[in-house]
Parts: sequence; structure tokens; C-alpha cells
Amino acid sequence: MVLYHMSLSGHAHRVRLLLSLLGLPYRLVEVDLRGGEHRREPFLKLNPFGQVPVLDDNGTVLADSNAILVYLAMRYDDGRWLPRDPVGAAAVQRWLSVAAGEIAFGPARARLATLFGAPVAVDDAIARAQRLFAVMEPILAAAPFLAGASPTLADVAAYSYIARAEEGNVPLTPYPALGAWLHRMEALPGFVPMPVSAVGLAAVA
Repeated sequence: MVLYHMSLSGHAHRVRLLLSLLGLPYRLVEVDLRGGEHRREPFLKLNPFGQVPVLDDNGTVLADSNAILVYLAMRYDDGRWLPRDPVGAAAVQRWLSVAAGEIAFGPARARLATLFGAPVAVDDAIARAQRLFAVMEPILAAAPFLAGASPTLADVAAYSYIARAEEGNVPLTPYPALGAWLHRMEALPGFVPMPVSAVGLAAVA
């Protein structure tokens, strides 16, 4: 199994995290996004959208981080990470949508500005992140994980960019339940951390 990734990409990290949590062997291939490798023909044959991550599972080539998470859970898991019952599956899907929406346009986008100098509306991204965290705080105060008592793809999809929100100048200290959830994720067997960058609030420590 080969994962084409960029080490600082939260989208790529969520796939690497699930691969590790599932105990699956894989090889990492770094894609040089700064050098434009993702816009060249060899990579575009893997993903015409020119985005990481891409997973090649013995000839089955998949793109889009959340789609890859679903594939891995359906192919290699027994229902722990993606429940097979309708209610449980819907609860997870809700958070996959949040990962592609509020997380992508909140903490992920705020981090793009500090880490890569992307021309984004930083104040809007930070405000979106804070509104999201305010919604998540009581949910995680009432349950240990986003979709209930056990970790699922919901948590895997949400973790990476939230764990590094302070790199985008979004503080985590006002949200103790959110912080406790991050620690629970980091204590899971097989956990691999999201790389740390000393930018934004993360550079103050």
C-alpha cells in the first residue's frame, strides 16, 4: 500500500493516522507541492484534481481523504471505525461533512495563512473555527468521542487540523473538553502525531 502525501497536510495525516490505527503496512511517498509536483502529468494520472492524499492499495487508486477513510474502514475493519448500522453510520457521516466544511474553512484555512502564506480571509477563518469549537465543546463534554463512546472515523477526520489549530492563531485553551478529546485520541494504540510547525500561537510557547 502506498500513500502519496505531503507531511504538513492535515488531509494526508488523517489517512496516515487511520492506516496506523488499523495496523496496516504502507509506504509513504512525499509529493512536492511547493515545487508543483501535484500539477504535473504523472501525479494528475493518480488524481486529476491535483490534491493529496492519494492511496494506491495494490492497484486500487483512491483520492480524497474522507473517501479513503471510508474505503479503509469498509475494506479492513469490522465496523469499529465506521459503524454498519444506519444510525451509527449517519453519526459518522455527519462529522465527515463537518471535516469537509467547517473544519476545512475554519482551522485548516486559518493555518494555511500562517504556514504557507495563503491569501485567505484570516479573520473569517478564525471566527469559523471558534464557532465550531464552541459547538463541539458541549458535545465532547457529554461523550468521550464525537460519535459516542468509542473512536470512529468522525474523530480521525476531525483530529489533524484541530490538533494544530493554534498554528493558525486559533486558541485551544478556552475549550477544555476539546483538549481532553485530543489527548484521548493521542493515547490510542497506533496513534501517529500530526507534525508540529512553530507558527502562529504555536510559536509563542
